[in-house]
Amino acid sequence: MSSSFDRDINRADTASVKYDGRKNMFGTSEVIPLWVADMDFAAPPAVTRALAERAAHPVYGYTQYPDSLYESLMDWLRRRHGWEVQREWIMMCPGVVPSLHAAIMAFTEPGESVIVQPPVYFPFFSAVTNTGRTLLQNPLRMENGHYAIDFDHLEQCAAKARLLLLCSPHNPVGRVWRKSELKHLLRIAKKYDLLIFSDEIHADLIYPENKHTTLATLAENPATILTAVAPSKTFNIPGLNLSTLIVPDAKHRVAITQVFDRMHVSASNPFSIVAFEAAYREGETWLEELLAYLRDTRDYVENYLAAHLPEIRLIKPDGTYLLWLDCRALGMSDAQLKHFFVHEAGVGMSPGILFGEGGSGFMRMNIGAPRHVIVAALENIRKAVLQSHREW
Repeated sequence: MSSSFDRDINRADTASVKYDGRKNMFGTSEVIPLWVADMDFAAPPAVTRALAERAAHPVYGYTQYPDSLYESLMDWLRRRHGWEVQREWIMMCPGVVPSLHAAIMAFTEPGESVIVQPPVYFPFFSAVTNTGRTLLQNPLRMENGHYAIDFDHLEQCAAKARLLLLCSPHNPVGRVWRKSELKHLLRIAKKYDLLIFSDEIHADLIYPENKHTTLATLAENPATILTAVAPSKTFNIPGLNLSTLIVPDAKHRVAITQVFDRMHVSASNPFSIVAFEAAYREGETWLEELLAYLRDTRDYVENYLAAHLPEIRLIKPDGTYLLWLDCRALGMSDAQLKHFFVHEAGVGMSPGILFGEGGSGFMRMNIGAPRHVIVAALENIRKAVLQSHREW
């Protein structure tokens, strides 16, 4: 099956943000798009088949969540993550970012502090500021080539906050937090009565040498953890906009439901439901093939940079298909970096500064594409760096 990941699929003119949005994002369509966090691979065959079968029924009316939908997720979490989730804990939601907003509005008041750990997925920042809350930053620290949580500083933050937004696995730096780190986090949360929103949307995208631990499985009181999970990143179906929150506490579920009800927001539609269930029931073999392919691509990038582009250093990820590239040795400002990669290398990546001040001098590369595309992007960058050296 791995050969299927090498197949080119033309996504132009499909209203794709990643492809048809290039000109708006970069000022030109002439870039290899390695930015938005979706993959260029076909979804698992079972998902395509389920969608086609549902589309064949000519009525696309209002849709409820069948019991089988919940069962597919519960079976997946039990089998893949050793997590026994009760049916009533599961809340269907229209995506992780709306869930972030809903949790902030449900459990904090305007002006109260919410902790984020930059460099981090940028909607974490806007979810706090857009809802009138105060952003409290607990920056990650670089230690021996990888990022770590600054627990001493986190404790200072926890004393002043009600809610922590945890990215686990972490986007963009690729860390899969170890059990010891998560237990330390939980001790601090317990001491300061801190509620944790754990975004675990990348939890299935873990490289073989690592293991994801669901935060809620370690908690003495799972009611203090809200966990976001979804098939969207795992099976490349993010455009279908169906995610879940696992919320063990009944009062917390009521509070979140009230927020969504006030906005009259629903996540149900005939296609997201059948894709969700098919992915979790029949997508496991596809996922294992994907993980092997992504691992080989990650390792290829690491070796290529070391041999041909020592000015760019990979912060080797434990998980996700997103690579965090340290470009500071190029000696450019963030504006210069963006111009260099777009207009000289012809590669469209996400500027690190989008993820907070700790991202200055970095770029995020999405390797969820056929490997020859990644190879071409690296060659473009190498040639552009050589040309810049000649000009110096």
